[in-house]
Amino acid sequence: MARNTLIAALSAVPDPMLFVSADGVVASVNAAAEALFGAWIDGRSYATAFRQPALLDALESVLRGAGASETRYSRDDQTGETLFRVLITPMAAQDTGTPGALLHFTDITHLREAEEMRRDFVANVSHELRSPLTAVLGFIETLRGPAREDSEARDRFLGIMEEQALRMNRLVGDLLSLSRVESEERVRPAGEVNLRDVISGVLTTLRPQAEEQGSQMTLEADEGDYLIRGDRDQLTQVFTNLTENALKYGGPGRAVTVRLETGEGRGSMRGPVVRAMVVDRGEGIDPLHLPRLTERFYRVDSHRSREMGGTGLGLAIVKHIVNRHRGRLRIRSEKGKGSTFTVVLPK
Repeated sequence: MARNTLIAALSAVPDPMLFVSADGVVASVNAAAEALFGAWIDGRSYATAFRQPALLDALESVLRGAGASETRYSRDDQTGETLFRVLITPMAAQDTGTPGALLHFTDITHLREAEEMRRDFVANVSHELRSPLTAVLGFIETLRGPAREDSEARDRFLGIMEEQALRMNRLVGDLLSLSRVESEERVRPAGEVNLRDVISGVLTTLRPQAEEQGSQMTLEADEGDYLIRGDRDQLTQVFTNLTENALKYGGPGRAVTVRLETGEGRGSMRGPVVRAMVVDRGEGIDPLHLPRLTERFYRVDSHRSREMGGTGLGLAIVKHIVNRHRGRLRIRSEKGKGSTFTVVLPK
């Protein structure tokens, strides 16, 4: 292709692309490449423009006559590190008017981040399973050996083993639930649900737990229309999780209130909405932790959470279900004054 055709072709590509001539000069740059490197690189030596050994070596190899090559190029700026996959293709003189190489930069930062998330997820799951598995295996060994004839120790160890097995079962259940919710997140539910009925059912189910710890649960809702588009089972899961957390972390003898109201959405959420607020009177959460509460396996107090049977996945599941319903989850807390978890759902 002629040089003018090459320039037009580069300009039509949204990714950063540029052409380096056989004498090592950056001869053509599209707008995306200018934004990435700056307009100053046009006409400069590629060694001055790129400066990263892996990219320079791959480009030199192509310019010396080797076939197409692929490498990586990283860029640091105020938003962090961006990683690019760089495809370098040799170009003949009859195609461009002069021999050289065409460089195509593709942003693959999201792929690296996804891989890091996968590694972190596997590491977290392994860590969460290792402790109960180690405990169960240790007690099995003890029961087969020193405690074989000790009925009192056997009963105590079996009780602990049951607790650890239930902990693993809860973790596996939450992992399956999280996987299912994530797979459905882009598909908004089509059914119609009365949110007041859903929350009334949740409070009825949890009432024995509340009575056992001496806590009172109250539903406050004005007369009105609480019908929304939603999945009843998933919304039940959301408010079961939030209300159970309010009971656990609110503490014995402290009231939990669920408030329901209708209104108009704010910000990016326009139109009529239903707001459900789960309020506890517990110790509250340090504001430092609030932005990370919905991350997988994130715990404010790991030891206390595990003692209470938490898997560290509950709020992550809540977030994904609320996202599927095109809603918003807002968390407000103040040390010593309790916490409020607000779910805003469009009607």
